[in-house]
Amino acid sequence: MSKERELKTAEFEEAVLKSDKVSIVDFWAPWCGYCVRMMPVFEELAEEMGDKVNFFKVNTDEEVSLAQQNKIEILPTFAIFKNGEIVDRKIGYIPASELKAAIEAAL
Repeated sequence: MSKERELKTAEFEEAVLKSDKVSIVDFWAPWCGYCVRMMPVFEELAEEMGDKVNFFKVNTDEEVSLAQQNKIEILPTFAIFKNGEIVDRKIGYIPASELKAAIEAAL
């Protein structure tokens, strides 16, 4: 079973902003080609690092206000949260090693 899960606006504050763990949120949309291509990378990292980091996905077509609150302008955007704040963002199609390094830097 995969360790990432889809988040809705109502859950976001509790799951991400109030978490004592680092969280990474994949802001994506079904029509976004790079988003779809990054899904296996995100899932692989969730399997590998899911015991230390929360992995969440937010469909920006369904959760428009959440995307606006987090100033998401380009998809996919991977936002890394620590102590309720975005500490890093990775945008677009990026190598798994780069995304993993960003997550590790936040730990």
